[in-house]
Amino acid sequence: MTPEELANLAHLRRARDLIDREYAKPLDVPTMARHALMSPAHFARRFRAAYGETPYSYLMTRRIERAMALLRGGMSVTDACMAVGCTSLGSFSSRFTEVVGETPSAYRRREHSAVAAMPACVAKVRTRPTRRSSSRIGEAGGAAAA
Repeated sequence: MTPEELANLAHLRRARDLIDREYAKPLDVPTMARHALMSPAHFARRFRAAYGETPYSYLMTRRIERAMALLRGGMSVTDACMAVGCTSLGSFSSRFTEVVGETPSAYRRREHSAVAAMPACVAKVRTRPTRRSSSRIGEAGGAAAA
């Protein structure tokens, strides 16, 4: 890597750390880009190239990850939605279902005793949400089924 590429990666890490730390606060791409010392468009392109997803997608994945932990602890779906910084319950539920593969209510009702028995470092890795977009390919020509 060139020194310039290393510097850009360090700036991207700074923005990613901001997302990890401040996920519950209102964050937009221009704010994240300022922390990376880049223009919003350049930042979005470089972030996706470095981390495989857009900055907003990464932010929502972090929010869903935290919401999963809150739901496992018994928090209501509405309270979990608001606690992680989402303002629309409908959008939160849709994104949660897209990422996790089940609705927040179904996830909350499910038994999670195995996660409670795991060491925290293992539980964090095993419960980390991943995009399930590949499961949507082939459904109604690539669109989600209604």
